[in-house]
Amino acid sequence: MEIRIVKTQNPKVKPLDHELGFGRYFTDHMFVMDYDVSKGWYDPRIIPYGPFEVEPSCMVFHYGQAIFEGMKAYLNRNGEAVTFRPFSNFRRLNRSAERLCIPQLDEEFVWKALKTLLQIEKDWIPKTEGTSLYIRPFVIATDPYLGVRPSHTYKFFIILSPVGAYYKEGLKPVSIYVTDKYVRAAEGGVGFTKTAGNYAVSLYAAEEAMRKGYTQVLWLDAKERKYVEEVGTMNIFFKIDNVLITAPLDSGTILGGITRDSVIQLARDMGYTVEERQLSIQEVYDAYKEGRLEEVFGTGTAAVISPVGKMNWNDNIIEINGGKMGELSQKMYNKITAIQYGKEPDKYGWIEKIED
Repeated sequence: MEIRIVKTQNPKVKPLDHELGFGRYFTDHMFVMDYDVSKGWYDPRIIPYGPFEVEPSCMVFHYGQAIFEGMKAYLNRNGEAVTFRPFSNFRRLNRSAERLCIPQLDEEFVWKALKTLLQIEKDWIPKTEGTSLYIRPFVIATDPYLGVRPSHTYKFFIILSPVGAYYKEGLKPVSIYVTDKYVRAAEGGVGFTKTAGNYAVSLYAAEEAMRKGYTQVLWLDAKERKYVEEVGTMNIFFKIDNVLITAPLDSGTILGGITRDSVIQLARDMGYTVEERQLSIQEVYDAYKEGRLEEVFGTGTAAVISPVGKMNWNDNIIEINGGKMGELSQKMYNKITAIQYGKEPDKYGWIEKIED
């Protein structure tokens, strides 16, 4: 398929790097493609960013067929535009699509579309270290129909947003509130997908945590309310007795994070033992009491590495590593960002250049 391109006649004034924040500004153009059950995916196009029209009966509003991804583009030290592990994101998008009864996307074509869009919008990639261009691909169901079934039509979009740090704290340790009252996902559900509903169900607990002065919620498993799963927008790791532990993916309740996978590969290459296993919140607190809990950190595309300095479980508050960023957390942040910004060689094949 050929990608039709319509350039904007009203380019925006680009924000300064220090004004960015996260997810507030959007570039001049977006990619759009439609699906019809009788035609497949069709009419790929890059058009000016802006509103689009759907009917009030559009199925996404009523039955929640919506999936998305998050990735970033960077300017490396040579001024080249690059992305980090985009095919891992596209594969995960298709896993989400399968579970939500959304038609599969051609990953090579979607990469071509993204590259074309990024070539047009390259000047929107901020230049300050630590900033990036956030990439949001997403699919929504568009049938004008009231009735519970998979939609027969869809729209796929890619929009772009120049961003600074995800957390206002920057790389400083964040505080985590452990909830055993609410759950994010259960076995057999859609916890492993990146679907809009997973984030909607997290909002109430997240708001409650923020009212108590905490940045994020740590979810426990739905069945026993005892095993650590993930944080609101991140996977999470615990370093106990020099062993790095994170929840396994086999329950289907946890999003298989791209940064999570990168950290596991890097840690093993650094000589650390990594365990993907069930870890109870009681085991975490016991390790803290015995002086064996060394670090806790979250991982995700938006924040990369987010050290945890404080946790609250049933009003039992612990301070991790003296409330400071741990050595391994810092190593991981430095290593991943060095690869992303071209300061270190990419021996893993994670970097994809926008211009061949």
